[in-house]
Amino acid sequence: MTDESLKQQLEQITSAYVGSFNKRDSAGIAALFAKGGVHIDPMGPRKDIEQFYQPIFEAGIIDHYEASLDEYWSLDAAVATAVGQHRMTGKDHSGAPIERLGRWTATYVREGDKWKVQMLTALPRG
Repeated sequence: MTDESLKQQLEQITSAYVGSFNKRDSAGIAALFAKGGVHIDPMGPRKDIEQFYQPIFEAGIIDHYEASLDEYWSLDAAVATAVGQHRMTGKDHSGAPIERLGRWTATYVREGDKWKVQMLTALPRG
């Protein structure tokens, strides 16, 4: 696999994640994760990916999400890693605008012919 091919595939996952997040589609996000995949945020690790996102979407606080893939590395034919930035906007419970900026890192593994997220870490920038 060429570096450009890997970059395109990881960018497709990032784009699919952003699209699912903005559609409030927790099942769509969960489908991007490998079996046993984990999401880590300031509250700790979670393996119940779909259930993790459902209350976030139900709260309705975040109405827009965007992310960039800034750097990526192939570790071998079946493992890759990447880092990027993310931005969330919305309104808090009082209606005041909010903006959350952060960094993310991900480790990807091959499941069959597809790359899947094995571990995603998303932390606020501060």
